This record gives sequence, structure tokens and C-alpha cells, in this order.
Amino acid sequence: MLILLLLAGLLAAGCGTSERGTEDAPAARAASAETPISFTHATELARLADFRHVTGAFGETWFPETMGGGAGFLDYDGDGWQDLVLVGGGTWPGHDGPPTPALRLYRNEADGTFRDVTREAGLEALRAYGLGVAIADYDNDGDLDIFLTTLDRNLLLRNDRRPDQPPTFAEVGRAVGLGDVAEWSTSAIFFDADRDGHTDLYVGNYVAWSPETDIWCTIDGEAKSYCTPQLYVGLPGRFYHNDGEGTFSDWTARAGFAEAPGKTLGVAEWDFNQDGWLDLVVANDTQRDLFYLNQGDGTFSEQGVLSGLAFDENGQARAGMGIDVGVVDSTGQPTVAVGHFANEMVGFYQQVGAGLFVDRAAPAQVGRPSLPTLTFGLSFFDADNDGDQDLFLVNGHIAQDVERVQEGVTYRQAPQLFLNDGRGRFTEQPSPGAPIVGRAVATADYDRDGDVDLLVTENGGPVHLLRNDQQGGGALRVRLEGQGSNRDALGAHVTTVAGGVRVQQRVRTGSSFLASSEKALTFGLGAATQVDTLTVAWPGGAVEQFTNLPAGHEVHIAEGAGVIDTRPLAPSLLAARR
Repeated sequence: MLILLLLAGLLAAGCGTSERGTEDAPAARAASAETPISFTHATELARLADFRHVTGAFGETWFPETMGGGAGFLDYDGDGWQDLVLVGGGTWPGHDGPPTPALRLYRNEADGTFRDVTREAGLEALRAYGLGVAIADYDNDGDLDIFLTTLDRNLLLRNDRRPDQPPTFAEVGRAVGLGDVAEWSTSAIFFDADRDGHTDLYVGNYVAWSPETDIWCTIDGEAKSYCTPQLYVGLPGRFYHNDGEGTFSDWTARAGFAEAPGKTLGVAEWDFNQDGWLDLVVANDTQRDLFYLNQGDGTFSEQGVLSGLAFDENGQARAGMGIDVGVVDSTGQPTVAVGHFANEMVGFYQQVGAGLFVDRAAPAQVGRPSLPTLTFGLSFFDADNDGDQDLFLVNGHIAQDVERVQEGVTYRQAPQLFLNDGRGRFTEQPSPGAPIVGRAVATADYDRDGDVDLLVTENGGPVHLLRNDQQGGGALRVRLEGQGSNRDALGAHVTTVAGGVRVQQRVRTGSSFLASSEKALTFGLGAATQVDTLTVAWPGGAVEQFTNLPAGHEVHIAEGAGVIDTRPLAPSLLAARR
């Protein structure tokens, strides 16, 4: 392992990655560099203040109570505005308390507020100890469905939207082959593994746990505390192949996912070797992280140790939580960010060669500031619309009494925002939020004003909607619709060039922790007034290019049909609140 780490370092220096990544950014990016970043705490304004996540805790200190609940954005009714879904948590038999829907669904009213439509969508009676959500149009029928991971059997909520009727959801998990196994599942991701036009599903699993097998642990020698996952047996993730007829088959062993340590908390997708086939990277808690290269024949090869992604620089496994992938500098190479436990730096692995990564947390200046925090959810996004990917961390500890036994570490922790200078070096900004027991983060431009907003969940607490009110550069929003490819265009790689700045993003589910962000992509343009060229590499293999797309608009592009709709962003909402 040491030889591999030394080799990675030599390759990083020899190929000039760091040097190319520190080239001066074009003027279009610099034009918005001094724009103030402003996030408004919009939870109450958006009418989301009634939500509370439920851990079910009743004094026994059971392990799952530390996980928190996920969140997701989706346009469930097809009106062009991002609605949101929140995981309610759960309770324990014999300690049920007030009824807790497994999910709460909120409709975007297109005026900056949301309305609770859980009952009318048929979700009010749904019960489960829920954890994460993955959202996709799994049956290619034109509406978005919800996959919910739980402590027991996972649930698939099929969207049965019909003309002139409020959409409703039907639970079909067991009927379609996704709910036959009772396991503690966490983060999941829809992606088209074999490029057949149907979205497959990878489900991360955590550990083998039940109330009967719960282990007694303590950090002060007296009171019971939550245990480390090292004391439990990990469960490998599962891979389900979409059969194209509304059903799935368990291909875990067949595709090469069976031999895994488990304890998964995050999973993300990228085409790391640019061969057109979608790869996966998996964050595991106290176990090595995994790097699955798609072989193009329905199987995957796990290359985590060989790639340098599996361990830290000392060859040790860390507590991998949330995960995301993005391009942060002019090299064009992806960087994998992984949230870790307190006193462990955030992982910041940049690809420096074919299948080879180097952790650049320290030189990127995100390492030391992340040491005191326990990071669960994280996300790359362009906070200030200057054309590069910034980084947002959601933090919060698992032990309420950690402050009594560990100096410098708190239970409630503030989220962290790091702004990218365009060269892959980051500067921590004043926190956009108060200290919380943070868990998931999902991103979307929910008010369609051209900047990306943040939805943050809190374990056993409220949800936090952070509305991005930056007043800097322009933006172009891109919504893709697959035709020969899957309907959501999951796996599409989109590259824009505007004012000399080249930006890459992908249409994806997964990433972060227990969360699912919106499918439309928002490209910050700085001072540029248009996107000069936009290239879409569709997941099926086709490549299309578009030119001279104006800033301040959302374009709807259908595979093979070009731009089928262009609409201006929503300045009326922006103007109304300034």
C-alpha cells in the first residue's frame, strides 16, 4: 500500500496536475469573485417549520437512532417546479407515540412556499423506519418515483400521475422485486449500468443489527452510548437490474457486488475512465471505500485499493459518510469528496491518472478546517455562480455527551461552506447555518431564480431550507429528457463553455448522504451573457452540441430532438424578496 501511495504522489507531480489546476481563471469567473454569498433561512417562510424528524429514542440508545433521515427534490406533478420529500424517521414496537408517516411530501406552490400533500398523495398511512431516498423515473413513464431505504424491507413508491388528477403513489417494492430482503439499508442510487435505457439500482447496506443483538457500549464507563460500527458485522450492498418491464432482478453476485465489507453510508456515480460506462464509488464506515469500474459487460471490477481511494495516507480505513464527485479545477479530472468522523479530515481524492487518485484535502485547504467536525452530507455546487464547484458540508455528532469526554468536539455543529477560487483551492466562508445535528443535504434551485439552494436535515429535529440569495453572475439551467436513453437522462455528461470557462456536470441520483437532488443542472456563468457551446454526451452514447444559449434561462433538451423549450428564470420571486 505504501508503494502505491508513493507512486500516486510521483504521478501527481510528474503529470503536472497541480500546476495545471492552478492556472489563472478567465475573467468571466473573476467578475463575480467578490459577490457576497447570502443564504436566507427560509424554512418558516416556505411553510416547512411543522416538520420534525423522529428517531424513536426512548432511553435504550439503539444504534439506528444516530442515522437521521434523508431528503429529496422531485417535480412529482410535472408542473416544472421542484417539490420535496422528507424522511420522517420511525418508532419502535411498543413505543410508537404519535403516528409518524414514513415520508412527508411537500408541493412547491411556485411562490416560495410549499404545501403538505402527504395525505392527498396517498402517503399518510405509510409506515417504516425510513432512512434514505433515491428518486428516478424507473419505469420511463414520464413521472418520478421514490425508493425509500429502511431498517427492514425497502419500499418503492410508484408515481401514478394521471391527467387532471392529483398524483398519488402506490407502494410496489415487493411486487417488482425490490422489497424481498429485510436489511438495514442506507444510501441508494439509480443509474443505467448496462446502457439499455432502463435505470438499475444499487442499494448500500450498513450492518446486521436488531434490538435483540444491540451491543452495550459506553464512552465514560457509566452510561450507555452508541457503539462504533466496528463491533457489528457489515452487510454488502445489493445491485438490482431493471428488466425493462417494470420489474427488477437481484444481480448482486452476477455483477460483482457480493464480496464487499458493507457498512455503506454513501454512493456516487461518474464515468471515471471516460469509456462511456458508468462507474460507482462507495463510502463505507470504518471499512475501506470501494471503487467499482464498469466492465461494459454487465459486471464491475472493484479497484478501491489499487486506485488509492480505499484508505487514508496511512493505509487506514476512515469513517466514510456522505460522498460526492465533481470537477474542481482546469485539469478536467474528477475529485471524490468523502465526509468523515471528527478528528478525520474530509477526503478529497483527485484523479491524477487512469484509475489513480491522490488525496488533496490539505493543499485544497479543506482538510484542517474539517478536522473538528463529523461530516455526514456533503455536496459540490456552484454557490456563487462564478463557474466553479464549491463545497458544502453538513455536520453533527452522534454522541450527545461527546463534549464531556472529548475536548474541542461538540454534539451540535455548524455546516461549512468552502468557496473554490477556480484552481481547486478553497476558502472557508462564515457558516450559512447555526450548529445543528446535521445529516443529509439535497440541492435544487427550488425558486427557479438561477442559483442553487440547500435543504438540510437534522437528526431528531427540523428541516432547514437555505435559500441562496447571491446577487452575482448569471446562470443557465439545463433540463434533459432521454429518448433512446433512460427518460431522466441519468448518466448524461454535460459540458459548457462560457466566457472561456469550461464546466462539467452530470445528471445523477445518489451522492451526499441519504439524499437525492434535482435532475436539472444549474451552470453559473459569472459575467458571461450566454453559453457559447453546450455539449451533451447522452448515456446511450450519442453526443449533441448546442450554441449561443442565453443566460437567465432554463432550456429543455430532448435527446435527438434538440432544444424543445426555453423559458426565462423566475426574477419575480427574486425581486419580491429584495
